[in-house]
Amino acid sequence: MTTTTVRVPTKRYEQRKNAIVGSAVEVLNRRGVRGMTLADVAARLDLVPTGVIYYFRNKEDLAAACFLRGIDRYNGLIAQAESGPDVRARVKLFLDAYFDYRARMLAGEAEPLTVFNDVRALNSASVNTAYVDMFRRIRTLFSGPETHDVSRPALGARALLLISEVFWAPVWLHRNDVEDFGRVSQRVWAITVDGLAAPGAAWNPIALPTLIPKTGAEASSELFLRAATQLINEEGYVGASVEKISARLNVTKGAFYHHHETKDELVVACFERTFDVMRRAIRQAEVVSTSGLQTLATIATALVEYQLNGNAPLLRASALTSAPEVIQPQLLARFDRLSDRFASLISDGIADGSVRPVDVNVGAQMLTAMINAAAELHHWTPGVTPQAAAALYVRPFFEGLAPKA
Repeated sequence: MTTTTVRVPTKRYEQRKNAIVGSAVEVLNRRGVRGMTLADVAARLDLVPTGVIYYFRNKEDLAAACFLRGIDRYNGLIAQAESGPDVRARVKLFLDAYFDYRARMLAGEAEPLTVFNDVRALNSASVNTAYVDMFRRIRTLFSGPETHDVSRPALGARALLLISEVFWAPVWLHRNDVEDFGRVSQRVWAITVDGLAAPGAAWNPIALPTLIPKTGAEASSELFLRAATQLINEEGYVGASVEKISARLNVTKGAFYHHHETKDELVVACFERTFDVMRRAIRQAEVVSTSGLQTLATIATALVEYQLNGNAPLLRASALTSAPEVIQPQLLARFDRLSDRFASLISDGIADGSVRPVDVNVGAQMLTAMINAAAELHHWTPGVTPQAAAALYVRPFFEGLAPKA
């Protein structure tokens, strides 16, 4: 009878493995799953790539370890919130824990949080299971006697709204001093639980005409933009190769290069198309609406429905993280401009009494995050239709995710 000896990892082994994951998280956050390489991770630690392979067989295993570490960190934040006596208290505890963690990150007292923008591109069963379990824990923060009449799909939509706000926060949080993160948390909490709408304000968004850009003579170019947008949303910048984009349209790579000289040019065009759709929604809503709240609700409803229709999606802002760094600043500046436009509309609503007095800059970023995350809604509320999304997802954002005390 033979006995197999199981080697117990040494302390040094675990320390080096943890250091590799920590380094990989920073590369993953900057370049995405497809763009991360073992050589990049190794170089940060003065190792050769084979030194990383000793601990992780391949890039996919290392990326999975990064995501699982991030999920573990978020579960720790959720755990701090679960002791709250009601929904409002639990949401506040979670947000306070999150913004405190980010402050400690900047002080070098905590490890970076993993960015989950392209977690689905990895297609790892263990990561997907852990991610779903984390989402379910977020959803339980909204469960209680005060929400007994809220349906399960509606609770899922509220959980998505909450987690999406913290996922988006790193995009704009740098505008604030670290000492003010507690103040920022309070303002995010106020909008999360009580919404933007003033008490008693009517919920009456107006249906807009189609937001799909006109095709005409540029129909073939529009098809390329749609296919590229869908692939980038699914697999990130690096995963959406010229070959895959061409294959989705059943055309040759030559046809691709007939319309776009480079892939970067196509990505910029996809973002421009998204900005064009959002600007069109803003302009149309301003023409037909009679209050700031109605304008904002009309824009948000139209864009979320547009996103869920699927045939001509908006490019998710999260795609920026894996796009080449050289084109990121100009695209971020365009998102900032849209956010400033939303802030101006929130100010209009506060002035006419339809919107609560809130921090307009924080509110604008939260609105952007909500619209951006709509592409994920079907994962957490299976079978949701574009029309149902207004009641399940958009309206709770404006009216608040927690019952008033």
